[in-house]
Amino acid sequence: MSEDARFEDGGERPLRLRALDGDDLAVISALVQDAVFPASEMIWTRKDRRFAVLVNRFRWEDAEKAQSRQRAFERVQSVLVIEDVQSVQSQGVSRADGDVVLSLMALAFEPGVDGGGKVVLTLAGDGVISVAVEALEVVLRDVTRPYMAPSGKAPDHRG
Repeated sequence: MSEDARFEDGGERPLRLRALDGDDLAVISALVQDAVFPASEMIWTRKDRRFAVLVNRFRWEDAEKAQSRQRAFERVQSVLVIEDVQSVQSQGVSRADGDVVLSLMALAFEPGVDGGGKVVLTLAGDGVISVAVEALEVVLRDVTRPYMAPSGKAPDHRG
């Protein structure tokens, strides 16, 4: 019987990070690189001014340890939340097929006026989601225990 990996195994805790500036966002961007999610897992709640997506995040923070211990690489489900949202636009992303799986490559902040700007989610295959915000506030929170990455491999961008 196989058992899911546990945060307790490495003395690690689920991630809960908040980005309030570009440097903070760069850390979150590195941690969500190669996260995958079906298009149906994105939601913009206009009333709450919140854009959220449930992603299956590759655990980059654990990859070196997994490799050195010759154990499986891990993923974990995480919620990525962008607050103070004014509008959401996308390019190259079809919401018509909610089962299409998207791959998140990077997050970036494009500053605007008075602390506002755009949080840009760059997706594999030239897709982009642009989230206009009044102020930068992005939260990444792990919501499940880690599980073995289905591919058994770390994402590879060579080549």
